[in-house]
Amino acid sequence: MSPTPSWHGVLVATALPLTEDLALDLDRYADHVRWLAESGCHGVTPNGSLGEYQALDPAERVAVVQTAVQAAPPGFAVVPGVSAYGAREAARWAEQAALAGCPAVMALPPNGYRAGEPAVVEHYRAVAAVGLPVVAYNNPIDTKVDLTPQLLARLHGEGLIVAVKEFTGDVRRGYEIAERAPGLDLIAGSDDVVLELAQAGAVGWIAGVPNALPRECVALWRAAHSGEPAARSAYRALHPLLRWDSKTEFVQAIKLMMDQVGRYGGPCRPPRTALPEPAAAAIRAAVAGV
Repeated sequence: MSPTPSWHGVLVATALPLTEDLALDLDRYADHVRWLAESGCHGVTPNGSLGEYQALDPAERVAVVQTAVQAAPPGFAVVPGVSAYGAREAARWAEQAALAGCPAVMALPPNGYRAGEPAVVEHYRAVAAVGLPVVAYNNPIDTKVDLTPQLLARLHGEGLIVAVKEFTGDVRRGYEIAERAPGLDLIAGSDDVVLELAQAGAVGWIAGVPNALPRECVALWRAAHSGEPAARSAYRALHPLLRWDSKTEFVQAIKLMMDQVGRYGGPCRPPRTALPEPAAAAIRAAVAGV
């Protein structure tokens, strides 16, 4: 039997602990990675948007990946984000991930402008040339570039990507992706549509809320992925929190959830600011209700 691919299961898009003066707290981050593994998650994706990668300098991005790899127990996947403005930088981050021993990487399309299809294809060619499997990340809300099912089929057909983290929120996409690109793994990328995408055939979930509630989210994933009737009630109970993953303030929200359950979430770097009190109160109430 072949080993399970590293992008299957529940991979946590890890929040990044910062000290009060906004320096990296790598000791806390290592502890967080170990805790997620002990809680039943299957891996982590450091240096994603939830990890505030846009606000990190190059040395910090390297340190985050190295810390995750060193903290991860055997069999626990570290699939870092390698997103960047252009292909040369993204490929360099993929090379760094390979040197660190990561089994795969996750990459947005070029994220600094509205790239057309030729530029997107060349971008993924450069990242894939490093040699690690590439999980494409489709987040047109932020990048203004939509990896449509047709474009994903082209990328997969050329052997450039193995999976897609689907973050449009359009649950119909799962079925069209399966039709146009058989063999391309679908990964739920929005926490608040995980049940629907599991039903559409998703093999994994790159998730935010497990930073605070890993056991509950792993139980939800297992029920959803196996089609258990209990999945719907578990999903309904968690949905007041899951939907924050798709909001602009998702980083602050998930860090607050962590604080509320006794894990360290802490502050965010600018340009993110503190949550308005009504939003913070809603999150505290939702966590208390789980």
